[in-house]
Amino acid sequence: MELLKKIFMPVTAPLTFIQNNFKAMLFMLLLYLLFAPQTQEELTQNNLQKITLTGTILDVDETLQQLQKAEQNKNIKGVLFVVDSPGGAVAPSIELSMAIKRLTQLKKVVVYAKGTLASGSYYASIWADKIIANPGSMVGSIGVVMEGADLSQLMSKIGVQTQTIQAGKYKLVGTPTRPWKDFEKNELNKVIQNTYDMFTQDVANARKLDINKRKIYANAHIFTASQAKDVGLIDNMGVEYDAKKLLVKLSGVKDPKWNKEDKFEKLMKKLTALTAVTLYTYFPSLVLK
Repeated sequence: MELLKKIFMPVTAPLTFIQNNFKAMLFMLLLYLLFAPQTQEELTQNNLQKITLTGTILDVDETLQQLQKAEQNKNIKGVLFVVDSPGGAVAPSIELSMAIKRLTQLKKVVVYAKGTLASGSYYASIWADKIIANPGSMVGSIGVVMEGADLSQLMSKIGVQTQTIQAGKYKLVGTPTRPWKDFEKNELNKVIQNTYDMFTQDVANARKLDINKRKIYANAHIFTASQAKDVGLIDNMGVEYDAKKLLVKLSGVKDPKWNKEDKFEKLMKKLTALTAVTLYTYFPSLVLK
């Protein structure tokens, strides 16, 4: 028996190993199939980067990281920033705007408006070298709004009252438990107007427009792509093919190699998209619209 074991050892040993480690080996095989380069093209370093911005602008950490990586990657000569967003919170929109501005100091950047380039997403895009919009896209809505609910009638029906102790006249500005008082509206309007002035001034500087004529291109006007071109908010109309072609020309690359979305990140996006819900019921919410 021992002799037979020794004779068949070269066969039985691998089978025993596979049997004992089958799950681990299967897991490694799945990882390889998911993430291993499939072609020589995938092994080639890309020189052009496509970054997308979709949905409401709230948490932009992932997009900022992508922009920073593109900025630091010496192989990247140009970035296509594809946008389809109605806007969102002020601060994240400005974060993106400044990131694009820094990026243009080192690389060529073309923004492509895929569907909606409005409010905060337009703010994020203003410093690009060129802005191209799909002919069917909507552009503009350069304005600011602060929203809130008046729950006082509902609270009265269910028999709920609030009680507060405050220090500071304006501490309860924006409360949803009662109608806003005139002095509170004036306080909020001060914030809104200052933010709007900053927004429109940055647009005027970036797009080389006359700030004194902001009622024409700002004032929360919503434009079609052709109308946006007429007032100077975009440079041209076209589809993504045209935007890519323009970026290739501006960046001067002879052999364009575009990045492919990381397979793991793509998988995670699909999973998180199933549970992602945007809430606009909180207050106060200062947003670009």
